[in-house]
Amino acid sequence: MLKQAKISAVSHYVPEKVLTNFDLEKMVDTNDEWIRSRTGISERHICEDGKATSDMSAEAVKRLCEQRGISPDEIDVIIVGTVTPDMFFPSTANLVQEKVGAKNAWSFDVAAACSGFLYALASGTQFIASGMYKKVVVVGSDKMSSIINYKDRNTCVLFGDGAGAVLLEPDEEGNGIIDFLLHSDGSGAEFLKMKGGGSLYPASLKTVTSDWHFLYQDGKQVFKFAVQRMADVSARILEKHNYTGDDLKLFVPHQANLRIIDAAVKRVGVDSDKVMINIAKYGNTTGATIPLALSEAYQEGRLDKGDLVLFATFGGGFTWGSSLLKWSMDNPVKK
Repeated sequence: MLKQAKISAVSHYVPEKVLTNFDLEKMVDTNDEWIRSRTGISERHICEDGKATSDMSAEAVKRLCEQRGISPDEIDVIIVGTVTPDMFFPSTANLVQEKVGAKNAWSFDVAAACSGFLYALASGTQFIASGMYKKVVVVGSDKMSSIINYKDRNTCVLFGDGAGAVLLEPDEEGNGIIDFLLHSDGSGAEFLKMKGGGSLYPASLKTVTSDWHFLYQDGKQVFKFAVQRMADVSARILEKHNYTGDDLKLFVPHQANLRIIDAAVKRVGVDSDKVMINIAKYGNTTGATIPLALSEAYQEGRLDKGDLVLFATFGGGFTWGSSLLKWSMDNPVKK
């Protein structure tokens, strides 16, 4: 018999260093008003040199264990959704496993760009549902500053660094994760990608001088697809389970651009006070946006046991999806 998986703890970590719009004014031809009006972003956090995605992930996992009151050696599986791994191999999850002391866990990465956390969450949920494991950690983490060209004003204003994590366990009270709707479309690769460094274009003088090791984005195309698909998949998962936006307690969309979020909110038909938005403080942290926003919402006391929650995301590939769940944790503010 399949078991229902629930989120039993949630945490996040962001680096101390902050890069503001005013800082960027000194680096590229842009200004604070232009960035805020088009993206909703005021600042973003930047991971220090010598630290990587695994370091941010490990901090989030340590906080997760503290919150739940468990030892890292109780963790069965660690899954990290990222497109900025420390290196091609070993996996970032493998490095996190060692850094947190999860000696009994096995681990792997999921690469789905901004949808990485949701894809990883779907994978982790199956391990719980099957009864195979009892404690699965899912992390979304990216050091986007490592692949951003800070001479490109169209992309450098958008991204920041950070990590978020959740612990999945079997639910015994009728709450937990209800469903996922996940999609991908490889024809979108031409619009959002990092061309160099893989097996097609290994690192060379040409790839470096051509800036192929930086993120490339066709902003207009990505915006068009993101608005349509993230909004549509959000509405469809609610319709599938006979819910409307009125039934939601919290909508946690991928934090890519405030205009994209606004379009998804309108399509779902949810009141703005039910939407978790923190893009102004962090920018687009790619795989980290949803768990980071969820963690802040939980800490702010915006969730109580039994509340209906919706996640939605869109990322390079293209990849996109949604997840519906009933919250399984008591409101920490009311304790």
